[in-house]
Amino acid sequence: MTRIAVIGGTGFAGKHIVAEAVSRGHTVVSVARSVPTERVEGATYIEGTLLDVPALVTQLEGVEVVVSAVAPRGEMAGQVRPNTALLVQSLPENVRVGVIGGAGGSLVAPGGPRVVDTGFPEEFKEEALEAIGVLEDLQADSSGHDWFFVHPAGGFGAFNPGERTGSYRVGGDVLVTDENGESFISGADLAIAVVDEIETPKHSRERFTVGY
Repeated sequence: MTRIAVIGGTGFAGKHIVAEAVSRGHTVVSVARSVPTERVEGATYIEGTLLDVPALVTQLEGVEVVVSAVAPRGEMAGQVRPNTALLVQSLPENVRVGVIGGAGGSLVAPGGPRVVDTGFPEEFKEEALEAIGVLEDLQADSSGHDWFFVHPAGGFGAFNPGERTGSYRVGGDVLVTDENGESFISGADLAIAVVDEIETPKHSRERFTVGY
């Protein structure tokens, strides 16, 4: 089994990843600015933040995979990109890094354009562009770390949690949509895709999209 840390482990995506990984027998550490009252039995909860990378790296000693599920919004706006880059540089080279991004950086069709460039809501654009910046930094990274970056479907989020179906589709660089052109993935099924990637890596130093 793998020792996994989820930064932002109490957020929408993070808590589902924690629960899925624990259910499969992995050793899971949930990292957040505060320890929640409702916890996943079997997970370890610690206080930590992406805003203090040196302390965070010390807390993550012995972890094999680090998944960042921190959204660049609120007080984290403008902070996720530089601190994720610093985290990657600071972690031991054998630690794999996963990042949960947004749909904005995925492509509408093979070859482009990006979702963020095609009528994307203006109020969410800054957040989307920062997530894309995280991906660009990973693609330019020369530290030798293995990483993966996940673009959830367009309808992914706490506003539309959905239910676990146990299935999902992967679309490479292209946004995953159903036969009606809708793009959605539940929190639980996104978590399945993430833990599947941890257990059986198929996207080494690559991004991939997930949806139904």
